[in-house]
Amino acid sequence: MNDSRRLKIVVVNSLVAPDGADNAAIEQADRARALRIGLLENGYNILAALPPGDDLEGQIARLQPDLIIVDEQSDAALQRVVAATANARRPIVCFTEDDDRQKMHAAIRAGVSAYVVQGLSAERVKAVLDVAVTRFRVEQELRDELEETRNKLAERKVIERAKGLLMERQQCTED
Repeated sequence: MNDSRRLKIVVVNSLVAPDGADNAAIEQADRARALRIGLLENGYNILAALPPGDDLEGQIARLQPDLIIVDEQSDAALQRVVAATANARRPIVCFTEDDDRQKMHAAIRAGVSAYVVQGLSAERVKAVLDVAVTRFRVEQELRDELEETRNKLAERKVIERAKGLLMERQQCTED
């Protein structure tokens, strides 16, 4: 993933507004189309544009994208994406109009790399994706380091217990 434009991207959003949709659904579908056009104009590789439906987890597992963009006002869609990437973490970018701080905090805590409020414009997409990928990599390095430290601590505990048993059985001091 050296060149961000070579990323295999899955976009999760409403593809088209259903017949008889209200203004909000029409605006959401227009935003979704603008996002996909902006990505394509900037040379990004969109593997798929998926509706936030039932088999989202299975489709993400099958496609194995490098990055997932969620452009949806649905908390359920974001939760499905986070669940789908729990075992195979990857950067997730969420474009939304919802500036609720609790939702923002929950999304980032769940694994979203970038939560962008009212910032969907073709000019900003590349910068947002670059920051999200970089942030994801830094967090992944920290997770790996934490796991390594936990493993070393667990190993050290076993060694200390073994030393304790030897000292008890051999009637000797630690030295």
